[in-house]
Amino acid sequence: MADRLYTQDTITALATPPGRGGVGIIRVSGPACRSIAAEILGDCPAPRHAHYGPFHGAEGTIDEGIALLFNGPHSFTGEDVLELQGHGGPIIMDMLLERCLQLGARLARPGEFSERAFLNDKLDLAQAEAIADLIDATSRSAAENAVRS
Repeated sequence: MADRLYTQDTITALATPPGRGGVGIIRVSGPACRSIAAEILGDCPAPRHAHYGPFHGAEGTIDEGIALLFNGPHSFTGEDVLELQGHGGPIIMDMLLERCLQLGARLARPGEFSERAFLNDKLDLAQAEAIADLIDATSRSAAENAVRS
């Protein structure tokens, strides 16, 4: 197995479809995860345990929700990963995403979380392609085929 890719930057993106919904998820991956978590949550949560509390912005509370921290290499990307699960309104998600950007993350390119998982030997090429096929599936049979591959 190759050495893990140690990236110099931290990425963030909306992990749920944009628009209104009951829950929206912002995902963060990279070396600044812990400092971003500490700023938004007031403290860095224990890894692999759900933490419920307020999400802090620069000027006050943005929302309340659940945060999950996964230490690398025991995460999807192989890096430290933070998930912020808040109310799914687009304004709230935009505010949380903007806060992560203010704290040093950059906006992830489409597929970049999976790319990092591949580069860190968390997924092989077939698995990475299957994820893309599943996301892009336009029929039930296409989704079922992607899951089986």
